[in-house]
Amino acid sequence: MEDAMPDPTPGPETAALTVLRVALVEDHEIVAVGFAELLRQYPDIDVTTVAATVRELDLAKNPVDLVVLDLRLGDGSSATDNIRSLLSAGVDVLILTAAEDPQAIRDAAKAGALGIVRKSQPVDELVDAIRSAASGETVPGLDWAAAIDGDEGLADAGLSAREREILALYASGEKAQSVAYLTNLSKSTVANYVSRIRAKYANAGRPAHTKVDLHRRAAEDGLIDEDRPRR
Repeated sequence: MEDAMPDPTPGPETAALTVLRVALVEDHEIVAVGFAELLRQYPDIDVTTVAATVRELDLAKNPVDLVVLDLRLGDGSSATDNIRSLLSAGVDVLILTAAEDPQAIRDAAKAGALGIVRKSQPVDELVDAIRSAASGETVPGLDWAAAIDGDEGLADAGLSAREREILALYASGEKAQSVAYLTNLSKSTVANYVSRIRAKYANAGRPAHTKVDLHRRAAEDGLIDEDRPRR
């Protein structure tokens, strides 16, 4: 009797797997190659691009869900400029670093990066951070928290008590109509509040253009629990 051929039809788990597309910007070749090979062991992470500079990325040709960016590159570019360039292209950023530099981390946070991971962290922590950031979630950590706590401008956008209340509800996933009902306001008034909240964060150097951005800012300011999923 011939051996039964394996069924090529993917099972439920395989069919449901969401693959995250990741680009790595790292100018140390040994680190870049090792990092990429490490991540290729995980079926839900596809390292589509490895580049030495942000300028080498072609996001139109090779779109990704996340860029893992070395904090310091040898081309003379600043992390702030690199992060802003990537965000303007619609791509989230996770910072990768080997050194402790609180000011550079604060600058990265202000520019809109989702978090920081050290090259010395355990592999599981690194992979978890990439999965979270690729899903648009802020990545908590001691370095990130210390940088935020040490920067008063980052911790306070000057929101009023009412604005903080509305942001907490809206960033938690409530629809504008639901926020209006819960606060006894009209939907248009809630929309005006949200616009003012966005403006205040922008003035504080912490842009919040999308609802995901507002979720990040609310989590950073302790208005919501970052571990609580958005609705």
